[in-house]
Parts: sequence; structure tokens; C-alpha cells
Amino acid sequence: MTKLFKLLFVGLLLFVSVACAKKEETTTTTTTTEEQKVLKVAGLNGGYGDAGWKAVAAAFEEQTGVKVELTLEKNIAETLRPVLTSGKDVPDVIYLSVGAEGKLTDTMIAEKQIADISDLLSTTIPGESGTVGAKIIPGFTDALTSSPYQDGKLYLAPINYSPCGLFYNAGLFEEKGWTVPTTWDEMWELGDKAKAEGIALFTYPTTGYFDAFFSALLNETAGPEVYARLMNYDATAWELPEVKKAFEIVGKLATYTEENTVSNANKDGFTKNQQLILENKALFVPNGTWLPGEMKDAPREKGFKWGFMALPSVTAGSDRYSTTFVEQVYIPEASANKDVAKQFVAFLYSDKAVELFYKNGGAVLPTTTASSFIEDGSDAKLFYSIYDTGAKANAVGFAAREAIEGVDLTSAEGILYGTVNSVVNGSKTVDDWYNSVIEAVKQYNK
Repeated sequence: MTKLFKLLFVGLLLFVSVACAKKEETTTTTTTTEEQKVLKVAGLNGGYGDAGWKAVAAAFEEQTGVKVELTLEKNIAETLRPVLTSGKDVPDVIYLSVGAEGKLTDTMIAEKQIADISDLLSTTIPGESGTVGAKIIPGFTDALTSSPYQDGKLYLAPINYSPCGLFYNAGLFEEKGWTVPTTWDEMWELGDKAKAEGIALFTYPTTGYFDAFFSALLNETAGPEVYARLMNYDATAWELPEVKKAFEIVGKLATYTEENTVSNANKDGFTKNQQLILENKALFVPNGTWLPGEMKDAPREKGFKWGFMALPSVTAGSDRYSTTFVEQVYIPEASANKDVAKQFVAFLYSDKAVELFYKNGGAVLPTTTASSFIEDGSDAKLFYSIYDTGAKANAVGFAAREAIEGVDLTSAEGILYGTVNSVVNGSKTVDDWYNSVIEAVKQYNK
């Protein structure tokens, strides 16, 4: 019995030892799996390219150990729509601006599918001691594009920002001895002078660029207080004469617009319109700071040099505006990793990420330190100093409203911006355009 007892005791010890080893192995495996978190980030492969995002994703992985699965596509709205509809494999972070082609972000705002990230502002930036809120330039988180419901909460984090205005060939102005216009009256005088030499005053890539152009113009003709009412679908405000004046200025500008602009104002031909500036066939084109990078390999006239200015003022001495186009990044409500997603978004405002974005695509984030990474004497320094030389900034973006079937007010093909093509080619009058906008706005007030 004693020998049998010893054998049983030894066997029991072996069993317990093996069981403990397996438990320890299981625990180790579980811990490792938990530490290897995966964050899904999807976004637009747009004017800044994808190199910056790849570099920032790699830096975040190194900083936190989180694996970032990055999906960047030029047609990301089309790619994401069925994914978001199904609710399966929803990205944790999306980089796609309000008003972007496809209007996916606008739809998500209207359907309240975007998570409240107000606490992001008090989040410490990974690798730094300060918070996100202290790092972002004041005013950027207050815009409708960041707080679309006007409820005091943050839903979309402002990311790349770009002053938008009128680009021109400064070398041509120097050669001709022309003065850059500061008022719209001076603009018309220059237009007549250029026309005599076979040069058009104006062109535009597509009507989508009028969101930035027209919002700045509305601020000039009607003022920021009325502009705020316009962005909130105030029908009475849209009927004010100072608002119609902006439509009338565009109508006059249409008569100075290069003759082939409308036929090329689409996704296939827009660079041909931008090329007109490089070849001295048109003087001004509205655009954002991504334009030089987009056209860096395009041929140009000898002596070409980028120039950039805010819109001319309505009267001498009155305010001039340059729209600040801000892109957004946000966390879908259906994200399964909101905490890690917020850490990633917070990391975007770190000096490390800001530098990587700028050096790998030229994107500038709205942080208090971003300008330190821009080289003195560079084109970017010229563009980002526009607010240091007297121009006022305004943001693009209407307040969030439920979509109205059959009413497209603000897309590139919509009533407010898309109709510009018809005004330029003469198929519609300024009154036709203006009245159709009034009727569309009224649909939001029923």
C-alpha cells in the first residue's frame, strides 16, 4: 500500500505541474494577444498623398506597440459606404472631410454616426506632456466642421489646414509691371488690361472650389455675423441685398473667365484649368496650398513664380478674406476601439507627427508649433503667412441638417456651387442662380 500510495502521489504532482504549466502558457498567450491591439484607420488618398500617413502610423506603432492597419484610397467614400452600412469591420478612425466627394462624412453627421470626442481636448498627447486642446490653434475646434450640432461638443478633430485664395504667376506680374489688385474694382481693371493681351482674368479647377471662394466672398459682402446666419440656413439672411452682391460679383467674374474652363471643370480635366496659370493663359485660380505640389511636374513659362493672395475687398480698406480649408478626422460610433482610436488621434498633434506630415506631403496641422517646420523663403511660408499680412480667416461649412430628398445645395454639382458652370457658359443668369438657392434654403425651413 505504501508503494502504491507513493506512485499515486508522484502522479498527482506531475498532473498538477503540467496543469499549472498549461495555465501559465494560456495566461501568457492571452496577455500577449491583449497587448497586440490592432487599430483600423481608413482615409482619403488625396492631394497630400499617403506618405505622411504611413510615416505617422509607423511612428505611432513604435510609440505604443499598437498595430495600425492603414487603408487610404482615392475613392474611399465608395469603399467605406457599404462597410459602414453593414456594420462589419468598421474602421476605428476615418480621415475624410466634411463636404468631400461622395458626402459620406456629411451623411454620418446627419445620421449621428460619429462619436463624441470632446475629452480628446484634455487628452495628453502621447510622447509629450501637453494636451491636445492646448496644442491646437484657437478657433479650429469651434467651427461647424468640428462641432456640427452646435451643442458645445467635439465630434470631428481638425487636421490638415490650408489657406485658400487666389494663386497667380508672380513672375508674370513682375514682367508686365502689373500691380496685384486689392479691390474688386482693381480686379476688373486688370481683367480688361489682360484681355487686351489675350490673357483671361480667371479660371477655376471645378465648381467644388467655390465652397472656399464663395464663403470668403460672402464674408466680404455681408460680414461674419450674416455669414453665420447663412450657414444656418437662415432664409431671411439669404435674401439680403448684400448677400446677392456676392452672386453678382461671381456673375461679372464669369465674363472674365477663360473660355475652356467649363468644359474642363471636372475630375478628368481640372488640371488643364490649373495649367492655364502656369502657361499665362489666365491670371488667377482659386485653390488651396496643395496646388503647387499637385502641379509640381507640370510644364510652365520661364520665370514662373507662385503668388498667392486673399480675395480682393469689396471697397478700399474693407476686410479681405481667405478661407481656411480644414480637413477632419473622426471616430465612428461603431468603432470597437474608441480609447485606442483617441490615443491615435491625439498622437496626430504631436510634434513628431506634425513634422512627418509636413515632410512627407506638405500637410500642415493646426498646431501652435507647425509653422516651425516650414522653411523660411519657401512657397509654404508665403501661403501660411497670408493671415499675418491682414487677411481674415473664415471656415467653410453649413450647420448639420437632415438631408432633404431632391435638394442638393452644397455639393460640387449642387445648386449653390455647381450652378456656377451654367452662369459662366451663359445658360443661366445670376438671378436664376440666386433664386434657385433661395428656394433650396427655404426647403430647410419647412
